[in-house]
Amino acid sequence: MAEKQAKKEKIPRQPMPEQNPDERRRNFDEVPLGYDENTAVTEAGRCLDCKKPTCVSGCPVEIDIPAFVKAIAAGDYSGAIGKIREKNSLPAVCGRVCPQEIQCEGECVLGKKGDSLAIGHLERFAADWERMHGTGKLPKKAPATGRKVAVVGSGPSGLTVAGDLLLKGHDVTMMEAFHKPGGVLVYGIPEFRLPKDIVAAEIEFLEKLGLQIELNTVVGRTVSLDELFEQGYDAVFIGVGAGLPSFLNIEGENLIGIYSANEYLTRANLMKGYRFPEYDTPMALGKNVVVIGAGNVAMDSARTAMRLGADRVRIVYRRSREEMPARAEEIHHAEEEGIEFHLLTSPVRFIGDENDRLTGMEVLQMELGEPDESGRRRPVPVEDSDYVMECDMVIIAVGASANPLLTRTDPEIWLDRRGYILIDPGTGKTTKKGVWAGGDIVTGQATVILAMGAGRIASDSIHNYLSWGW
Repeated sequence: MAEKQAKKEKIPRQPMPEQNPDERRRNFDEVPLGYDENTAVTEAGRCLDCKKPTCVSGCPVEIDIPAFVKAIAAGDYSGAIGKIREKNSLPAVCGRVCPQEIQCEGECVLGKKGDSLAIGHLERFAADWERMHGTGKLPKKAPATGRKVAVVGSGPSGLTVAGDLLLKGHDVTMMEAFHKPGGVLVYGIPEFRLPKDIVAAEIEFLEKLGLQIELNTVVGRTVSLDELFEQGYDAVFIGVGAGLPSFLNIEGENLIGIYSANEYLTRANLMKGYRFPEYDTPMALGKNVVVIGAGNVAMDSARTAMRLGADRVRIVYRRSREEMPARAEEIHHAEEEGIEFHLLTSPVRFIGDENDRLTGMEVLQMELGEPDESGRRRPVPVEDSDYVMECDMVIIAVGASANPLLTRTDPEIWLDRRGYILIDPGTGKTTKKGVWAGGDIVTGQATVILAMGAGRIASDSIHNYLSWGW
């Protein structure tokens, strides 16, 4: 047994093939190309099949990782995706955008001595293989219960709730404010990181299970929560995300050429501005672009600007590289594509010309002081270190907050001081009977998989409520 384990530990982690950086920086095709069958089987063969698989506890939706990896190693790709779908309604999405390095892979025993198992790459492989070669066989559903659930928002938490409850025999109708379902998966994440066809295929799978989708429906405006109950729904899940952009509130922020990342990415992604003029969504095209922030949204914005023809794109962040919240993979890809990083740098004001068009941004150099409430060292200005950075476009990607469009229409739903919905963390229940919530509208901006984990908790609670009244 020990000899077998030692042999597996000597197999190197299989690299993910990718587009060449010089080519991809000017196209919107997906960057990672995916494993072929031989590579997937080799990588799956590295799994130690631990007696206590800590990788499962690192997964917010608790996929049986050893089981699906073992199936891939045996060439049973259909069995692998079947095992994943027992817990995860969006495997092709998670295999692409989840931060596996700090979740399942971060708990992998192989990672203690070398490179962890490439669980995310293997999940993507299984999902892609099923989409291209599989039978399309649907999982078995429980007998119909006659109970109706409304899911408000079609992002990752809502899609998880829908998938879980459909399998348990309930009727589910999803209500989406935009003209396409998918939430942040389609309006926030660019094509080169998560192709729209992938999201559409995942949603189509849920529709085959019986999901009904109502688009262009703004709950809180076109219909209230109370009216949903009057229409016969037995429970409601709110998963509307955190879509209200945050700004810096500094001088010159209203100049022409300054955009929120929310607007910029929504135009480029959901409204397909990246394919103008095929799609009639005009995009602002900067040549000298600055993106403020260092999360995944900032990386997405910077890499999109480069693909839309910018000559120079800079990331400006007030802390150091160690504090950057973006995934290491996204930072690495951005650097490969020529994005510049100006760290320990903070905007002071924006500068414009006589026509109120942006021409530059005054910044200050920073140094790190004592930790703040987030646990990260607080940036402190360096005296007399200000200078002007020339630019013709700025994209502000410093986070988002809760959009009050729905929540302020129903006083029975209690909010915290920041406007996010208060829930029971063990169930997802809000303060309004029959209403649950999860994802970014509860936590603020977080990852896709954490939103899905919240959806899993809520769906279990909703099922108990519909089945036994608790």
